[in-house]
Amino acid sequence: MPKMTGGDGPRPFTVIFSQQFKLEPYAGKPDIYHVGSILCLQYDDELMVTGSSDCTCIMWDIKANWKPIRRVRYHTAGVLDVCFDQKHIVSCSKDTTVCLWDRENGELIHRLSGHRGPVNAVQLRGNLAVSASGDGIAKLWNLVSGHCIKEFPSKDRGMACVEFSPDSLTIFAGGNDQVIYQFDASTGELIREMSGHHGLVRSLYLDSANGRLVSGSYDNTVRAYDIRNGHPIIHLTKWTASWILSAKLDYRRIIATSQDSRIVIIDFGFDLPGTDRLEHRLRPTLGSMTAGMGRLRK
Repeated sequence: MPKMTGGDGPRPFTVIFSQQFKLEPYAGKPDIYHVGSILCLQYDDELMVTGSSDCTCIMWDIKANWKPIRRVRYHTAGVLDVCFDQKHIVSCSKDTTVCLWDRENGELIHRLSGHRGPVNAVQLRGNLAVSASGDGIAKLWNLVSGHCIKEFPSKDRGMACVEFSPDSLTIFAGGNDQVIYQFDASTGELIREMSGHHGLVRSLYLDSANGRLVSGSYDNTVRAYDIRNGHPIIHLTKWTASWILSAKLDYRRIIATSQDSRIVIIDFGFDLPGTDRLEHRLRPTLGSMTAGMGRLRK
């Protein structure tokens, strides 16, 4: 990944070259850029949003050669996670708050307060959002009123990751107590606990179509569970030499990243006949990631 340099030294940004998007280097230094580590991002076909330790988020126009559109600023500490849909952008921060932004114009709609620790992860579903914090609580927010409408506590210590089912009925959360919690979003009741990890649960990804949840942990392993009964499906060990920072899956692959700088792709359809016919019908949606995972706040 080449870094542009010029007469005034290295640029404070990196240009990514891709045959898919046919990108060209910027002619000059952009007016908007991060001045700290990029800790998280999400993208779709039109927009990418990045969150940084410089306390800001930047919106990028993918179709205009990844041109930065605007910076949104209200957090007072690093932005640890970000997500968006066609209407809203939601960001969460070490400053214990969650911010709701208008995707169209970048205006702040609500600043959601109530957590007593850094907010490590956030998920968005329509007019609802769920956040997970180092205070050991996941909160469900009504984005119209800006109020917290339910809380989902862990039994011990902070939460590091959260998943919200597409139908907005189920919340999964994990963290320092090495347990994955499955909650009923409507009643707030704990449905079950899924155990097996021996370190902090850092990443969760839900494949709701197939009823599977994949988790990545600081015990250097990746696990998958059947969400219908909580039973473990697979336990992957010795793929990396360090913490699993993120794990995602589609109908045939698990992709995991680790602190040892490796990206591991486990392909359960490799060399099996007929898997290519599924490619056009079952496309994965892996449009988000978290960088700088070592900055998890407890």
